[in-house]
Amino acid sequence: MGEDVPAQEFSRADRTRHREKVRRNLDVFARMLREAHFDTDDPLTGLEVELNLVDEAGDPALRNAEALEAIADAAFQTELGQFNIEINVPPARLREGGLTTFEEGLRRSLNDAEARSSTVGAHLVMIGILPTLAEGHLRPDSISANPRYRLLSEQILNARGEDISIFIDGPERLVTTADSILPEAACTSTQLHVQTSPDSFAAYWNASQAIAGVQLALSANSPYLLGRELWPETRIPLFEQATDTRSEELKVQGVRPRVWFGERWITSVFDLFEENVRYFPALLPIVQDDDPMAVLEAGGIPALSELRLHNGTIYRWNRPIYDVAGGVPHLRVENRLLAAGPTVVDIMANAAFYFGLVRAIAENDRPLWSQLSFTAAAENFHTAARDGIDSELYWPGVGQVPATELVLRRLLPLAHQGLEAWGVEASVRDRLLGIIEGRCLTGVTGAGWFTDRMHRRAAMDRYDALRATLLEYRQAMHTNEPVHTWD
Repeated sequence: MGEDVPAQEFSRADRTRHREKVRRNLDVFARMLREAHFDTDDPLTGLEVELNLVDEAGDPALRNAEALEAIADAAFQTELGQFNIEINVPPARLREGGLTTFEEGLRRSLNDAEARSSTVGAHLVMIGILPTLAEGHLRPDSISANPRYRLLSEQILNARGEDISIFIDGPERLVTTADSILPEAACTSTQLHVQTSPDSFAAYWNASQAIAGVQLALSANSPYLLGRELWPETRIPLFEQATDTRSEELKVQGVRPRVWFGERWITSVFDLFEENVRYFPALLPIVQDDDPMAVLEAGGIPALSELRLHNGTIYRWNRPIYDVAGGVPHLRVENRLLAAGPTVVDIMANAAFYFGLVRAIAENDRPLWSQLSFTAAAENFHTAARDGIDSELYWPGVGQVPATELVLRRLLPLAHQGLEAWGVEASVRDRLLGIIEGRCLTGVTGAGWFTDRMHRRAAMDRYDALRATLLEYRQAMHTNEPVHTWD
């Protein structure tokens, strides 16, 4: 959904024409996977972070247009809500010091952006859900000005045929409805990209799915929504519900949700794009004038615009990406399930753990997914969202095991091996994976820290306590000390 699209209405003919074109795209993509040269020689990795904007009191600041104008950096872009922005960090190679490059660049960019955006009364906060959001912030007039967001909201509500229902049952219960997809804007994430060859894509995607629950358990940072204490990683059920195009009747019929963990291991990246076309009607049936087969046969690289835009409206937690850079096509896995924050160094520890572990598992001679059912991986994912670092997860060879024990005994050594294979220096591996070890030993994540501070303020008005805790969080965020070491 990074592309700008014009505000418009779609006819039945538009949808028919789009279906034909996206299927042609799919045929061309299948041929490219057989015949084309993809950029695979020296894989890049990438990083994106979504941010919240708050005022001096810690309340949401609906000022992303003013903040972006003040920041004046093309790396920062709008997001769905006026209280959101996003930073896209330039891709890097891990063997060339990529993790350090990411960390230094992200800190520098965020510090500069904070200095500039604060002049318009908007301060940056990295957290999975902004805890001071109230019902009034999630109305249609809080959608960012870019027409693509309002158009997408209209299409999702039209497809659903009724308001969106949100129901999350944790330590407290939230039951509410929304007449736009603004609740999705409450979900701010860190997105990690790893480039792969067509031959290795399936292994990297399957590995990413297999470890998704472990990632969530270690990084939970979204415990409050609309004043309620819910799941440690409330983003997961919120995002699943906020963009659901299905009525209750369609759910009962087994129609797939657009926010989707999936239902099977894959053998090719083609499987995922083919599922997109087979299962999901277009939300934005925009058709370009090009003929992708003619472009390919003439020696060019097709943009496959319809296939890519359609893919951008299907919210897999590990999303396949086809892109073209420098005239050469490439593939990558977009790991989209982590919350933003709490600090840059926490984000980089999460990135090191993912990049290392996914490579070690993807390149293992005996695939993990031959020993782990897809259903068990999906259950791990939702268990981790609900229970955070206290989760018990299923793992082949050990059965049900505390997530922290699994990481300390089995997965951290694999992550070290994977980072070594990437060419990451030992000192960088030790520092960043040491943060993951520290979280496991202390049992403290961003969600746990925030919830503990809120419990200490139990006598206060709920929103006063949320503001006070968020301001304390924001101050600690600027120290760049790992969250498990915060007092």
